[in-house]
Amino acid sequence: MKAIRLVGGLAFILGLFTVVFIGIPWYLYHDHMLPWWLKTAVYLIMGGILVVLISVAVEHKEMMAPTEQSLPSKARTQILLQTAVEVPGRRIVENLGLVKGHTIYAVSLGKDLSALLRLIPGGELVEYSEMMGRAREIATQRMVQEAEALGADAIINIRFVTTSVVTSASELLAYGTAVKLSNPAA
Repeated sequence: MKAIRLVGGLAFILGLFTVVFIGIPWYLYHDHMLPWWLKTAVYLIMGGILVVLISVAVEHKEMMAPTEQSLPSKARTQILLQTAVEVPGRRIVENLGLVKGHTIYAVSLGKDLSALLRLIPGGELVEYSEMMGRAREIATQRMVQEAEALGADAIINIRFVTTSVVTSASELLAYGTAVKLSNPAA
């Protein structure tokens, strides 16, 4: 898909360059009948956008199916997650180091437009709330997977950091310290 998207992007850039830097000056100084090469450049622009949109949609559909099934659930992991630096009733016997999960998540253009319309009356932008919740789940899942690979019993001192990448996309980083714990005191 990336190769197809690259071809679409190149067609768009080639068409745009031709129209802006060659076609417009030619059109201004010649008769107003469009030559075949200028029509082709316009079709390259439209075709390039269409190819990129289709490849992104197909890639999105392929990526969403496994992600929906692999969401973290509290029943699936035995790793304790907490923001505190100590675990009551248990002792940290080994520090396994930093574990992290990272994602950049975006809402669809439709949800983005819906959220923009909600700015008029005010209130919660539920589209962005859902986006951040989903990003937090994915980042947490990736952090837990990293801790499981180390054989951790818990992740302590968990923190979340978020930044805005573009208007409708945010980057979310979840990180903490993976540790091994002593057996619970009887």
